[in-house]
Amino acid sequence: MRVDEQIGGGAGRPEIAGSASALVAASDLSPACAPELIAEVEAARSYRLRARSANTLRAYASDWRQFQDWCWGRGLEPLPALPEVVATYLASLSRAGRADSTVTRHLAAITWQHRHDGLPPPTARDTHQLIADTLSGIRREQRARPTRKKAAIGAKDLAAMIGKADGLGTRAVRDRAILALGLAAALRRSELVALQLADVQLVEQGLTVYVRHSKTDQEGEGATIAVPVGKVLRPVAHLNAWLAIRGGEPGPLFTRIGTKGEYTAEAMSDRSVARLVKRYARLQGLDPAMMAGHSLRAGFLTEAARTRASPAKMQEVSRHKSLKVLLGYVRSAERFDEHAGAGFL
Repeated sequence: MRVDEQIGGGAGRPEIAGSASALVAASDLSPACAPELIAEVEAARSYRLRARSANTLRAYASDWRQFQDWCWGRGLEPLPALPEVVATYLASLSRAGRADSTVTRHLAAITWQHRHDGLPPPTARDTHQLIADTLSGIRREQRARPTRKKAAIGAKDLAAMIGKADGLGTRAVRDRAILALGLAAALRRSELVALQLADVQLVEQGLTVYVRHSKTDQEGEGATIAVPVGKVLRPVAHLNAWLAIRGGEPGPLFTRIGTKGEYTAEAMSDRSVARLVKRYARLQGLDPAMMAGHSLRAGFLTEAARTRASPAKMQEVSRHKSLKVLLGYVRSAERFDEHAGAGFL
């Protein structure tokens, strides 16, 4: 079974029933106990699938398909894959300009697929450390390259971008709400598209947003974020305008808009958020190549640091596990404050 076939559960599929039956046959249980064991085996498989988030499994599915296509296009066997094949594939990804984090995720997807199919992963059979050395070399090379981090979008620029989403059309109203809430709640793009209607509650001071799980919360403990009404970006007003169109049906908070501009109940993809940000950045005269979905989250942190918000209060919204990353935004915003050369330069 492939990674993409795992998403959405697994009870009742033939391969699950087969593995359960094999376990029953190998045991000394009486036939009367067999149904209970089968149910327990299915529960164990279900729990294993939940060890990875749905977003991670989707990414693994896409990465695995790309690896298969690469192998088949070169007459190589993807399963089981030789360590030499995997090392060469990782090198090809780096040559294509993929970030080392993306290359590492592709390796994780290949490892996941082998283990799921009951095969030792290539890394376990790599006696000469070909994969590890290749990955280390990729990381070392990429560290030596000049990097262009995605820029943060400040509140002034975002307000202007929101203004570019002009009119009362369904798409414009939705886009204004996404841009405003994305920055106001310091949300990752994956978190934005994962929000359900029930995750947003209007309160007297503004609204609360419940993030069920995130990149740094794989166990799904969840976090509630407070979003003030606001005077510049007005996230609550923009969200209310969208809700008036969306209606009160349960489901994704932000949905895809049809080709004719009509409302649909289909959830957006996280990539569509990145495209949305780039589109309005371009309209505002900003460099879209320097913008991404993360620019909204980075914008909140940069603005919060610039206005002297405390790191503790910033962390309440951003949910950073490590203050080291968070303080990077603070240092960036304060770089010219009380500069050592201000008195003589």
